[in-house]
Amino acid sequence: MTIFSKIIKGEIPSYKIAENEKFYAFLDIYPLRPGHVLVIPKIEIDKLFDLPDEYLAEMLVFAKPIAQAIEKSFDCNRCGMSVVGLEVPHAHMHLIPINSMNDLNFNQPKPKATDEDLKNVQEKILAAL
Repeated sequence: MTIFSKIIKGEIPSYKIAENEKFYAFLDIYPLRPGHVLVIPKIEIDKLFDLPDEYLAEMLVFAKPIAQAIEKSFDCNRCGMSVVGLEVPHAHMHLIPINSMNDLNFNQPKPKATDEDLKNVQEKILAAL
């Protein structure tokens, strides 16, 4: 069972942004930038493109209002999206408020956000949803 499956089951706490029967979105506790959200399917599949076709299509539709809320909540040019998939063997996408290409650079330091910062970010995004 991956750490993401444990988050979905509530065994590990998370800062939930949205959820439906197929997907779960929550804040990355090691964000590249404040507002960094992870979107994951509730089925445990390692690679994004191994997901069933309906999941691939519905994942973007699920992520769309979250991305729009991120853009409303943070001073950014847009909400960037990245699929890397190397750090956790569970398909996922990153939604990140960006102003430059470097804002999506996963080689930069990612300090752990404080609980207070995460709660504030969660409230901002939820208010914009």
